[in-house]
Amino acid sequence: MSSDFSADQKRYLEGFVSGMQSARTARGLSPLGGAPGSASAKLSGPDKEHAEAQARTVGAGGKLVDQEKWKAAEHPFDAYARFKDQARAGIYPKPEDNFRWRFHGLFYVAPAQDSYMCRLRIPNGILKAWQFAGAADLAERFAGGYSHVTTRANLQIREIKAENAPLLLEGLADLGLTAKGSGADNIRNVTGSATAGIDPLELIDTRPHARAWHHHILNDRSLYGLPRKFNVAFDGAGSVATLEDTNDIGFQAVEVGEGAVFEGEPVEPGIWYRLALGGITGHRDLARDTGVILAPDEAIAVAEAIVRVFIADGNRTDRNKSRLKYLLDAWGFDRFLAAVEGRLGRRLVRLDNAFVRPRPVYDRLAHIGVHRQAQAGLNWVGVALPVGKLTVQQMRVIASVAQACGDGDIRLTVWQNLLISGVPDVKVEDVLANLQAIGLSAETSVLRAGLIACTGAAGCKFAAAHTKEDALAIAAHCEPRITLDMAVNIHLTGCHNSCAQHYIGDLGLIGAKVPVNDEGDTVPGYHFFVGGGFGVEGGMGREFRADVRAEDAPALVEAILRSWQTHRATPDESFVAFARRHEIAALQAMVEQIGDAA
Repeated sequence: MSSDFSADQKRYLEGFVSGMQSARTARGLSPLGGAPGSASAKLSGPDKEHAEAQARTVGAGGKLVDQEKWKAAEHPFDAYARFKDQARAGIYPKPEDNFRWRFHGLFYVAPAQDSYMCRLRIPNGILKAWQFAGAADLAERFAGGYSHVTTRANLQIREIKAENAPLLLEGLADLGLTAKGSGADNIRNVTGSATAGIDPLELIDTRPHARAWHHHILNDRSLYGLPRKFNVAFDGAGSVATLEDTNDIGFQAVEVGEGAVFEGEPVEPGIWYRLALGGITGHRDLARDTGVILAPDEAIAVAEAIVRVFIADGNRTDRNKSRLKYLLDAWGFDRFLAAVEGRLGRRLVRLDNAFVRPRPVYDRLAHIGVHRQAQAGLNWVGVALPVGKLTVQQMRVIASVAQACGDGDIRLTVWQNLLISGVPDVKVEDVLANLQAIGLSAETSVLRAGLIACTGAAGCKFAAAHTKEDALAIAAHCEPRITLDMAVNIHLTGCHNSCAQHYIGDLGLIGAKVPVNDEGDTVPGYHFFVGGGFGVEGGMGREFRADVRAEDAPALVEAILRSWQTHRATPDESFVAFARRHEIAALQAMVEQIGDAA
């Protein structure tokens, strides 16, 4: 490349050409500079981009990881008949097929459970009451008789025997639901604002965009089989946080004021999406603002262009470095965005944040309780779920209540609970009474409202602790001893995959095998982190204490919370502000003092 270009200009041109190559590949054209009869030109079909990316990797001296070889040997969508043959024989998969069946939403989770788990796809976390009741029927007939609400506003159904797995998948299809692509190297469930379309604070209704992206993925096979998993979220700036900054792509609704200009042209005031990229909290990174804004109806095209660049240039040799974050780290944002622009064939609008108005403030308890909707006389009712678990009996009653007393929608949230929306004032008490009759409530303690836990060792082979059980033990210990007057999020995750996103919790616990003697014996326990956050308080928690036995975790949580309440600078100082104001050693000394006095 000519020495007349600066280093930044060279990176931009490299990215732009890369994007153009990706665009040509997607249209079935040979790469620029490639002979029509070359090997790359002979590839065709929806898997072409992936095969070419694999070939480039090998040609450059790289060694594909096993998962890439498995995808190349047999695409999971071409293996459904073989999957059904296994099911008829009652056979569970070997590792390569366990990976392939995850393209269909099934995870063989032995040795934790000798069965499958099925993770659904529910765009924006919203499904109809009759679909929810139907999912309960499937969970009862073909699985363990319960479901879990996940941190991606989704449902998981567990304890599915091999012979029942196809029946459950096909039953979901009969309900207008799917699990396709909810696992492995695919774009996962599309999240959006839980109160989309009903929130007085929101800037935009995310439902149309989440649904459009959901169906865009489902109907394009070439968007499956990425270098690694990929998460996308749409935040409409409503009351309930969407945690879009924990995603590979975060579309954040913002209001642009008067006077903004891009490349000499005025930028129209109004509601835009701001683009954030590269979130992966398990690797201690939140999505970073790119400076790009886009009109809401551009979101799908921009998301696809980003994914296409990732398909072409993501790492296929190291599973630990294959997420989008690592491509961004290697290239830098300028080169990456130039590649996206090359794919789109146009420039993206950049805008200084000085022209963007602050996001409406979250209500960290808006996912629990009765709240006024934007529509006069209507309410949403946030139902508290014990760390996300629902029995099929509870699911059926909730479905019936949503249909009889609400608008028929059930809205799952990233906080492992659900909302019943469209409830008239005169029916609120009926909803609350029905919830109470099945052992649930729209009221809970502040502590339980912020308690998040992954599946844990009861259902995941990677987990080092029983997170759901330990979370409930923390609540049972702390509630009689300490009353919280401000929201605090406590996240328990079982392993390094960080499904419960422990790094962004006010208090974050990650499962660990805690040594108990010199012979190497261990017991389940946790490493503790403090001071994590999301949104305007975004940041990673710092390690507070390692190797805490699970049985000691509740008392330590109490001591940490009591230290905050005792030593906060003002009555309204949040936990995250308190934790960040002090060095870890100072926090440890305060907690020790509290513990000694207890």
